This record gives sequence, C-alpha cells and structure tokens, in this order.
Amino acid sequence: MARPASDIRHRLIVSARARFLSEGVDGASLRQIAKEAGTNIGMVYYYFKTKDELFLAVVQDVYGDLLADMERSLSAAGTEQQQFQLLYERISRLSDEELQVIRMLMREALVSSPRLRGLAELFLRGHIPLLLGHLARGIEAGRVRDDLPPTLLLGATLVLGIMPQIVRRSVGPLDPRLDALLPRPEQIAHGMADILFHGISQPKAADES
Repeated sequence: MARPASDIRHRLIVSARARFLSEGVDGASLRQIAKEAGTNIGMVYYYFKTKDELFLAVVQDVYGDLLADMERSLSAAGTEQQQFQLLYERISRLSDEELQVIRMLMREALVSSPRLRGLAELFLRGHIPLLLGHLARGIEAGRVRDDLPPTLLLGATLVLGIMPQIVRRSVGPLDPRLDALLPRPEQIAHGMADILFHGISQPKAADES
C-alpha cells in the first residue's frame, strides 16, 4: 500500500536525523536523505528551503515534546524547588532519541553561526521564556532572591540541574565502574534543586541567624 503523501515531511525529518547524527549537517547529502525517505530531492526543497531549515525541523521534532514536559513540571503543585526537581528528573529520563539530538545540536552550534542563531531563536520562543517567567513569578512572590539579574538566575537553573543530568545520562552507561561512582539521577535532581535554592554552605546555626 502506498504511503500517504502527507507523511513525506516527517519521513524526511527522520531520515535527516539519522544522517545528521552520523555525518554532521554539512557532510550529509540531501539527495541521500530524500532517497532514504522514499522521495526525491525536489520534495526536500518543497518542505525545507535550506539544509539549516531541515536541521532546525529535526531539533523541533524532539524539542516540542520535551518543552511540553518542562511546562508540566513547572506547573505542578508545590514550591519552586519541588517544581525544578521535577524538571531535573524529566531531564534524567531523556530518551535515546532526545539525547542524540541534544548532542547533535551542541555540536552543530559550535561549528555553524547560522545554526547557532537558529537554535537561539527557537529557544527564545521555548524554554528560555518559560524558565524566566517561572523565576519572575518566584521573585514577585518573594520566594526567589531579587538581588541578582533574572538571566543570571536562569543560567544557574540550567547549569546546576540540566547539564549534570545530560552528562550523567551520557557517560554513565559507558563504564559500569564509572556508573557506580555517579549519583543516581533522582539524587542529582534532588541535590541540584536543593543547591539551586540553598547553596552549598552549611546552614547557619540558630544563634547566628
């Protein structure tokens, strides 16, 4: 049975993702991508004006679902710390596909300024305003400190909780000995959320407060 024409765009994205992962965006052949998607190169240009536009579509295909899960984590009942813990737990459950695309976008952002700009525009419509808005509401309610720029607080939320989970997810399976030394994903989520909101110093004694 012939496949419906309406799934051509998705087939191209799936084919491009595999090629971009293995060969990089610059090294991948659009003609080969079209062939593996069961169509011709004309259809590539029908849906995507440039290879960079196809790259962004590959990212968006995975990013959309991840962003929706981030929104659910940050709208769950509880304190800001508990909500960020849920967010960090979700990052610890990155699928193989999500992790592969994250690795790919990090690589491509380093080698191509146009791709970096495209990713920046995508993220400025996605998780960046989501996180900044959440932090702003915490500041307004007096639950998040207001003596630092919100963008600095945003950087802390990303670096403290999200990057360790990505690293843990990436390197843990490589060596059982290394995996045994690393904290469990749920420990990272809880610990980094706690550090984000309380720092690494010892709590003050009662007579010091």
